[in-house]
Amino acid sequence: TEFILLSLLQYTPAHFCLFVLITMMFLVTLTGNSLLILLILVDPHLHTPMYFFLWQLSLIDNLFTLAFVPKMMSDYLLHKTVISVSGCGTQIFLGLALGGTECILLGLMSCDRYLAICKPLHYPLLMNWPLCRQMAVGSWMSGAFNALIHTVYTMSFPFCGPREIHHFYCELPSVLHLSCEDTMNYEIGVFISTTILLLIPFSVILTSYTLILVTITQMASVEGRKKAFSTCSSHLTVVSLYYGAIIFMYMRPISSHTPGQDKVVSVFYTILTPMLNPMIYSLRNKDVMGALGKISLKFQWVLC
Repeated sequence: TEFILLSLLQYTPAHFCLFVLITMMFLVTLTGNSLLILLILVDPHLHTPMYFFLWQLSLIDNLFTLAFVPKMMSDYLLHKTVISVSGCGTQIFLGLALGGTECILLGLMSCDRYLAICKPLHYPLLMNWPLCRQMAVGSWMSGAFNALIHTVYTMSFPFCGPREIHHFYCELPSVLHLSCEDTMNYEIGVFISTTILLLIPFSVILTSYTLILVTITQMASVEGRKKAFSTCSSHLTVVSLYYGAIIFMYMRPISSHTPGQDKVVSVFYTILTPMLNPMIYSLRNKDVMGALGKISLKFQWVLC
């Protein structure tokens, strides 16, 4: 009825410092993403397709962090390392659903930027609101459908041994390690779905940004080129970090996974990139910073 999570953190002074760091990153993630969602929903100037996708991304990042980090923190503080079978299945579903949705959404965001920069005259017609809503709903449904299939299949395997999961949450590869049956055929299915949900959107992102960079090089303004290159490079860095970690985790045979390695790689897309996304997509954006200034002035006026 239960699994035992062998957490990321141990009860040593060094790991306590790591716990404090993770707690600070957790708070920064929730604050940054929540603030970005608020600004986009409140400010009419940010009611555009680009910011519509951006607040969807921030919502996913918040949910991703809330799904795993609080459990890890409470386990550390309460010296409790067990998780129920239903709780484990829920974590697998949330991880796959939110991760798959974010992968698709990042691909759609790159297409939106490509059309806005390379096809500005056709952009309002191509990226209309009904299409944007359909794309967002399709992303969520695709991620949830894929996650549901894998969660049901994974939890249907018989589990043997001490039921110790060498991870800080129930991630599919770590849970499959406990199976009494051969999972090779199922791993092929995981590889195929990962190829569809990861490599196809990632290819779209690389193609879109390549075309964007080609367009940027043709700009007359040197300052404009530098700014565009800086923005694109920061976006690609975070996207590559996120996709690279997930591809490394899900496109290898289960037998090649090691507990320590899996824990470190998972930190990238459960804690690090959700914290970096609002910083990368907002601090370099004049519209978002302008909206933040307006909200701050209104808040100061109310207090006065």
